Amino acid sequence: MTRPILKLVMTTAIAAAMFSNPVAAQVPPPAERAKRVRIVKAPELEMAAGQLTIIRWTTNNPGGTDDHYGVVHYGTDPKNLNKTAKSPIRLNQGHPTTTFRVRLDDVESRTTYYYRVDSEESTGKSDGVKSPISKFTTPARGERTPGNPARG
Repeated sequence: MTRPILKLVMTTAIAAAMFSNPVAAQVPPPAERAKRVRIVKAPELEMAAGQLTIIRWTTNNPGGTDDHYGVVHYGTDPKNLNKTAKSPIRLNQGHPTTTFRVRLDDVESRTTYYYRVDSEESTGKSDGVKSPISKFTTPARGERTPGNPARG
């Protein structure tokens, strides 16, 4: 066989093996959406170091698509949460809860930020849960602040 034909035969064989894989056929469909998504562990500052901040919270398992996003709306004015950070997460449909962790990269040192969290499916559809507004203050450059910030 010529090289291009051999390559085509190999590619076709690999594709056929991938699509007829019995393991792939065992992937369950997305879980039914929860009737009501609620926050079971309040949002909190997991860590802040330099310009990096991580906010963490836990909800009951929202169901729906396996791919979700944790979303944090934040800003320096509690009436103007003009910045948004999103982090992807893959739901484990066998677990009753989901912990979201969202990284905020563009924060200034020694600044108080206000934030609210929510979550959404990969399609952009909201899970219908929003937290009350909370706040945290970033440390000075070179310092690191572990969680337990003041709540707003």
